Amino acid sequence: MRDRQTHELLANVVAAFVGAEFDQVPELVQRGLTAGLEPQVLLDDGLVAGIREVGEQFRRGQVYLPEMMLAAEAWQAGIDLLEPLMAGRPVQQVKGKVVIGTVKGDIHSLGKNIVTTLLKTAGYDVVDLGVDVPASRFVAKAVETRAEIIAVCALMTTTMPQQKEVIEHLLAANKREDFYVMVGGACTTQEWAAQIKADGYGATAADAVALADGYLNRLKRS
Repeated sequence: MRDRQTHELLANVVAAFVGAEFDQVPELVQRGLTAGLEPQVLLDDGLVAGIREVGEQFRRGQVYLPEMMLAAEAWQAGIDLLEPLMAGRPVQQVKGKVVIGTVKGDIHSLGKNIVTTLLKTAGYDVVDLGVDVPASRFVAKAVETRAEIIAVCALMTTTMPQQKEVIEHLLAANKREDFYVMVGGACTTQEWAAQIKADGYGATAADAVALADGYLNRLKRS
C-alpha cells in the first residue's frame, strides 16, 4: 500500500479517538484491513496511538470518565476485529505483568477498567480479576502468573481496609518483597497508602501507568 494512504488511514483512526468520534473506530479499522494494512500496524499505530492520546487528555483534565470509557469500548471493538487475524503471530514483548482488581465488598468497576485499559495500551499484560475480589485471590493470582505488580482498587471508605488485607496476606505468605503493590480509588490518599505500607498510590489512571513504569525501570537497573 502507498505510504500516503497508510498514513491517512492510521491518522483517521487516531483522529476518531481524539475527536471523540468513537463509533467510527471499528469502521475505520475495518477500512484499513480492507485496504491491506497489517493488523499489527493498525493496532500499534492506530488503536494504541489513539487511546493513548485520549489517556493524555484525561490526565490533563480535558476529557472525563464518560469519554474515557467510550474510548475504551471503541478500542476493544477494534481489538475484536484484529485479534482473530493476529492469532498465531509472534506476540510483542510486554513490559511486565499486572494483576488488578477491586477489593472484596466493592463492586465498582469504572476506575479499575480505565486503569486496565491504560496499562494494556502502555504495553502491560494485565490480569483483571474483576470486582469483589478477596485479598487472598490477589496474592494467589500474582504468584500463579508471576506478575511483578499488584494493583488494588477500592472506591468506598468501608472497603479500604481490604487494600491493607492484600499486603497482610503477602506478608503472611512471605511474598511481600516479590511484588510492587499500588493502590488507588476515589476514597484513597497518599497518606493511606503510606499507612498501610503500599509501594505506590495513584490519584488517576495515568498515575498507575507512571508508577508501573517507574518500578520496572528501577527493577531493570538493580
